[in-house]
Amino acid sequence: MSTVTPEVLWAQRSSASEAEKNIIYLTINAPDVTPESLKLELTPTQLIFAGSTKNKNYAVTLEFYAEIDVENSTKHVSSRAIEYKLRKKEAKEEFWPRLLKESKKVGYVKTDFDKWVDEDEQEENEEDPMAGAGMPEMGGMGGMGGMDFQSMMANMGGGAGGMDFSSLGGMGGMGEDDEADEEIPELEGDSTSASKPSGTDAAAADAAKAEDKA
Repeated sequence: MSTVTPEVLWAQRSSASEAEKNIIYLTINAPDVTPESLKLELTPTQLIFAGSTKNKNYAVTLEFYAEIDVENSTKHVSSRAIEYKLRKKEAKEEFWPRLLKESKKVGYVKTDFDKWVDEDEQEENEEDPMAGAGMPEMGGMGGMGGMDFQSMMANMGGGAGGMDFSSLGGMGGMGEDDEADEEIPELEGDSTSASKPSGTDAAAADAAKAEDKA
């Protein structure tokens, strides 16, 4: 199988006084890499990544522009990408001029415009774009099997089992169909037609009159 270099996206924040805001957002786009083939090695100066799909091998080594704090860096692995939130080791107000140590531009490293803010606009955009990304993977929501819905409903106001349906307006007649049924009145046309003799009866009456006259 061929080996390709994955797309790498990055953005950053900087702060000389708040270490948690002095970070690099790094995303390696390598969809469908199998968990057993995944290799990630993070050191203060570089990140080594390798992984395979059914028909492709990914590999890349990133030599950082400056050192990072490995212990205070986090990652999130999904079926689409590997996302890192790297803490810069040196707290500085200025941005890194680039992600990699070597100044030569490489085509696979690109700016992550979804996370990027300009250096002078950081205070206006303090929301963490990776908030929630570090939570445990949900595996296609398979973990919902252990969710206690009864407890969840109880937390929403006593649960559906404790609901008093008799207190709902306009629903008091439910379940009393026998009492609610009313006899349908006869139509006027039906009562009139019922009082008239049928054609056979009328003919018999006329025959009787004729015999009396005879």
